[in-house]
Amino acid sequence: MKVLTVVIAIAGALLFSGSGGARRPPQLGAVLNGLDNPYFVAMYQGVKDEAAGLHVPVSFRAPQSHADVSRQVAEVRAVVASKKECYAISPIDPAHLVSPLHGVRQPVVFLDSPLDRATAGKEGLRIATAIGSSDYGAGKLAGAEMVSLLHGKGQVALIGGFPTGNGVLRLNGFERAVAGTGVRVVARANASYVRVTAEAAAAGMLRNHPKLAGFFAANDLMALGAADAVSAAGRTGEVAIIGMDGITEALAAIRAGTMSATVSQYPYVMGRMAVEACLAATRGVVLPGRVDAPLAVITKANVARASAVFPRPFQHYSDPFARLIR
Repeated sequence: MKVLTVVIAIAGALLFSGSGGARRPPQLGAVLNGLDNPYFVAMYQGVKDEAAGLHVPVSFRAPQSHADVSRQVAEVRAVVASKKECYAISPIDPAHLVSPLHGVRQPVVFLDSPLDRATAGKEGLRIATAIGSSDYGAGKLAGAEMVSLLHGKGQVALIGGFPTGNGVLRLNGFERAVAGTGVRVVARANASYVRVTAEAAAAGMLRNHPKLAGFFAANDLMALGAADAVSAAGRTGEVAIIGMDGITEALAAIRAGTMSATVSQYPYVMGRMAVEACLAATRGVVLPGRVDAPLAVITKANVARASAVFPRPFQHYSDPFARLIR
């Protein structure tokens, strides 16, 4: 399988100015998740744009598929062997990256799915910071929106990604938000973050639960799959569908009325923050252990504003790394 490898070349004469005089910019190695998902394409664009703006040379690597863990492991080994001064990594599954990152002394910035610090410490790995959004918190936002859409009562189904990882936290947050209301989860399935798999799962749920009033999916691709199933069943507009990520196709579906809402996590911001964090870390700045990227519930009411500035947030957010590199 082909792997994306992109290098932003910065002229050798382009130097940074610091308190100790001119110095060359640090070399950054970025290994992202599969670029078959628009979410990680936006993250790539954020890294690329910020690296260009700050004159930081960065080499990109990513598997083509978010399911290709072995390819990502190989790419992490390759970027570590290239001996960059900081690494920005968005794992498919953090546990699989313990071995290729063993003994890395350069700062590592994790995006979206961090390796836990206890494991990192045992492996001698220096996690400079973790940048992501609260999956549990995002799920709670989705749950609160579902309660509002259904006026406090109705049967809903959940579509997760994998049995472990971020998607589980999203579903847990959703369930916490609907607990104690009249919104009741009656079915669930995992669809590996694949649209057609989610469509098949949603079609079965609609047949088995004819009173189903809503779907919550742990990412937008699966929510779009649920929307496909709802359309095929002739129930568009009758069943609320909420996704997560805020990809362009989901925004278009919200405008068209085939999806009800999405919780946007702004991976573009995560990518930009990663470059800033690496720059600060290579200067010896102590970084916050974790920084949350912004979240926003996007609905028919605000989708035009969100679309106008995509992939950037349409609301103000805090970026502590920008202050650290001034």
